[in-house]
Amino acid sequence: MRMKFNKPIQLLAISAASLLAASFLSACATLTVDFVYVSSAKAAGPNNYGEINVFEINSESGRMRQIVTSPFPSGGRNPVSEAVSPDQADLYVVNEDDNSIVQFIIGNDGKLYPQNTVNTPGIFPLAVSASSNFLYVLDTFQPLPTCNPAAPCSGSVAVFPILSATQAAALTPAQPADTLGTPVVNTSISASYWPLLLTGTATSDVFVPTALTTAASGAYVYVTGYDSTTSVGYVFGFTTGSGGTLTAIPGFPAAVGTHPSAVTSDATGTYLYVTDSVQNLVYGFQINGGALAALSSSPFPTGGQPTAILLDATGKYAFIANGQDSNLGVYSVSSGTLSRLGVYTTGTQPVAVGIDPSLNEYVYTANFLGNTVSGFQLNPSNGTLLNSQFSPSAASANPTAVAAITHGSTKK
Repeated sequence: MRMKFNKPIQLLAISAASLLAASFLSACATLTVDFVYVSSAKAAGPNNYGEINVFEINSESGRMRQIVTSPFPSGGRNPVSEAVSPDQADLYVVNEDDNSIVQFIIGNDGKLYPQNTVNTPGIFPLAVSASSNFLYVLDTFQPLPTCNPAAPCSGSVAVFPILSATQAAALTPAQPADTLGTPVVNTSISASYWPLLLTGTATSDVFVPTALTTAASGAYVYVTGYDSTTSVGYVFGFTTGSGGTLTAIPGFPAAVGTHPSAVTSDATGTYLYVTDSVQNLVYGFQINGGALAALSSSPFPTGGQPTAILLDATGKYAFIANGQDSNLGVYSVSSGTLSRLGVYTTGTQPVAVGIDPSLNEYVYTANFLGNTVSGFQLNPSNGTLLNSQFSPSAASANPTAVAAITHGSTKK
């Protein structure tokens, strides 16, 4: 016998179901603790444009799940680096083959909305770092016509102001906050870049840059690379002025290893670490007014071909992605000294590593040849990692970089 309901009971049942569905959706939204943005160098199609996969991270399981509309076009070819604006409301993506930086506004649901595109002063940008009110961009070569791939010269650094809401609104036409302004001028050469020149070497030597980072809340900028002729590694150090200008710190460039591949500092700007992908080592330094003092316990062993390094927000743990070994090394940090705690398998050839900014608990790697993203949950008491649910997650072809924001930090 089929039971019949009168209209008031039907309405009550429908209301209850609606409330249940709303509660379920609200709970799902609450469980999304972060959004992770993974750029990929290749995408299907005749133009071979890059893509950005957007993952939501579940706060309970660490599961990385792509949002419904992911992936998004990167706005150019071969995206290689990403940075998040200081207010976590915008994503900047560097497209190497187009010499461009694309600004995306981040929606509340993690979606990306392309807003502006600017060209870098040099050729083939490869790294970007946002700090305070400026975006620092590392170019492989200085600008044309002086330099070009057929007649290469050393790389350069450019500085873009990240405009405030008031500054951006004053533009014609008006723009949203976090728009990139005109590159800062290097008055010593009347150009919008700072050349990275080796001293005391042959004039034919070319400094090949590899990585860039900021330290001490943007007070210092460090660039790593190597001499193309001698295969000696170097690090450049700069102080930053109030207007974004860079000033070389005395004593730089300083020789470091053979082939520096990645560089990072801790959140306090006390220590700097440089990985060497040929020697399979990481060099540690204490930062003293921008100058670097090698730690007596340095260097520290890594796995094969370290490609990326990151410290957690507390400075208690360091994570090093080893491209050749396809794994992630975890280290404890004590007075700057790194002590390896364990090694964990990732997808094939990890090239970037990140950690969630909300809980400082979920770690992930972009695996270039595996076309995946690996996720782990960090035990803050002992530094061990557990695979996140359903890890690794599929990504577009050849992922190259990762960035993340806290859920709920966006402006749309």
